[in-house]
Amino acid sequence: MEYSVRYARHEDAAGISRVIIDALRTTNAKDYSEAIIRRVEQSFSPAAVLDLMERRIVFVAVMGEAIIGTASLDGSVVRTMFIEPEYQGRGVGRNLMARVEHLAIENGVAVLAVPSSVTAEPFYAKLGFRAVRDSYHGEERTIVMERPLPDAR
Repeated sequence: MEYSVRYARHEDAAGISRVIIDALRTTNAKDYSEAIIRRVEQSFSPAAVLDLMERRIVFVAVMGEAIIGTASLDGSVVRTMFIEPEYQGRGVGRNLMARVEHLAIENGVAVLAVPSSVTAEPFYAKLGFRAVRDSYHGEERTIVMERPLPDAR
């Protein structure tokens, strides 16, 4: 499976939105109610993704012309980490996280945080993140996880 990871461009917004919504409906739906999924989806329309791209550093994993994954760095926090369901478990997420972590180290981040879904907690734990607290938005549970990073060089 050949793909590349690069910085997102404005024209990627619709593809990023599609990946996020597909992952929410397919993967996250196992751990969250339909009402929660619908509410979260509203935050990831193509227009909303464009707005996020103005405030975060966004990466995409691309296979041919198709976006198959995304992740972003917002200061010292990993955000919007989603992989197209058919490509989950194939290293795409790990490679996106490596790019995010490399950038965080370059930016002098000492501790990288991620507000993880219940669904993604095992993935982040395999990468060395540890749960530090739970956060709730209504019934939606998010696990705040952290991992110290090596010193920037």
